[in-house]
Amino acid sequence: MSIEEKSISRRDFLKIAGVTGAAVGLSAGLGGLVAACGDGEEATTTTGGTTETTGDVTTTTAAGVTTTAEAGAEMGREIKVGFVDALTGPLADFGVAGQYCAERWREFVADGLVCGDGKKHPIDIMIQDSQSDSNRAAQVAGDFITQDKCDFILAAASPDTVNPVADQCEALGAPCLTVDSPMESYFFGRNGDPANPFKWTYHIFWGMWEVSDNSFSLWDQISSNKKVGVLWPNNVDGNAYRDYYPDKMAEHDFIMVDGGAYNEPSEDFTQQISIFKKEGCELVTGVIVPPDATNFWTQAKQQGFNPKLVEFIKPTLFPAAMEAMGQLGDGLLGPMWFHPTFPFASSLTGETVQEMCDDFEKRNNMQWQQPLLHYVVFEWVVDVLKRTTDVDDKEEIMKRVAETNMPMTVAGPIDFTAPLADRTKHVVPNVAGCELYGGQWRLSEGGKYMYDLVICSNTTAPSVTVQDSVRPLV
Repeated sequence: MSIEEKSISRRDFLKIAGVTGAAVGLSAGLGGLVAACGDGEEATTTTGGTTETTGDVTTTTAAGVTTTAEAGAEMGREIKVGFVDALTGPLADFGVAGQYCAERWREFVADGLVCGDGKKHPIDIMIQDSQSDSNRAAQVAGDFITQDKCDFILAAASPDTVNPVADQCEALGAPCLTVDSPMESYFFGRNGDPANPFKWTYHIFWGMWEVSDNSFSLWDQISSNKKVGVLWPNNVDGNAYRDYYPDKMAEHDFIMVDGGAYNEPSEDFTQQISIFKKEGCELVTGVIVPPDATNFWTQAKQQGFNPKLVEFIKPTLFPAAMEAMGQLGDGLLGPMWFHPTFPFASSLTGETVQEMCDDFEKRNNMQWQQPLLHYVVFEWVVDVLKRTTDVDDKEEIMKRVAETNMPMTVAGPIDFTAPLADRTKHVVPNVAGCELYGGQWRLSEGGKYMYDLVICSNTTAPSVTVQDSVRPLV
């Protein structure tokens, strides 16, 4: 998950989607958010809904979402929230769901939010485009802090977006809540020390132990020679996998064949394919952006390389990336972190994950996608604010952040108060984990969309229901 910059004109996807060109197009589904963002340099701001006052309760209705706040509550100052997301560039596919989430957040707080001080505060949610560029992500985060005076900085969409934003916030002393960067990439990739944790930056996402456990669970479902060709680019994500996976693969009797570090984007994977063919690899795994995944898999087929399983860590997050591959996407595997069947619900509106996915599809005229999980980061903001008695005290805000224990969110339970322990959802102080499962994309049999995502492993997410076993490619 990785990249950056800023301009608002289209919706693509990830550098985990390194979505450029034909690999992952974001055509439909920006809705009102895109219009709200505009093409200028300034951040986008909150838009309200329709207000009806009845008795002591003010009800704000927007697109079917209802929030309530005590009408008699004293009005507090405006609270500013800056959200850095990848709306254009290789990671733009992430931004499609991100814009939807921001739209839903705005609807929820259209009439303000009663915080822990008992006052009802207007909430201004601003968005800046990282343009899938790390330098740009850091720049706009700095602007949110120094120019817009934001109370919270949020970020999502891979280490390329999350890490530079978090680093900027840590340096400038600004509360920062983020999602969607592997724990190791986020914490250790930023030189984190469990004995001396970050003060201003906290994060929600899973870690490498969950990814590897899911990978091995998927790979073990078919008979193979256990030789695995790996595609790990020369970046934060790729290097995190290169550091963690080799020893774990050996423990599970898998033989690693490294195709070599490469720079993203890449149009030619002949070298890697030749190595994998020579070594007889029957399995392939890769932390690879969507356009590169399309290039690799197309060239592999052209060059007669036909492994039994292919697991892509990034492109398999997005239906658009699968559709861009046409028939070639059938059977691709990946670690997944959101699904309509998740048994969770929004702490803001009470709607289930299935209902949220349905609403996304209706509003955007496109298939649900996993970055809808980014919605959780504002659930977190609301939870913190409801427990904060002085919204002007950044020290208290961070104390409340560190005390977060939300029993229900669209990402499942989030608990920063649990003891620190290896192979749990709280391995390091600044990160709390969420669910991760193993899934396989399959051509739909009479469904509304081209592909369906089938859950094939819940080894690290027992609350998620397995739908079928893995089908080999050959």
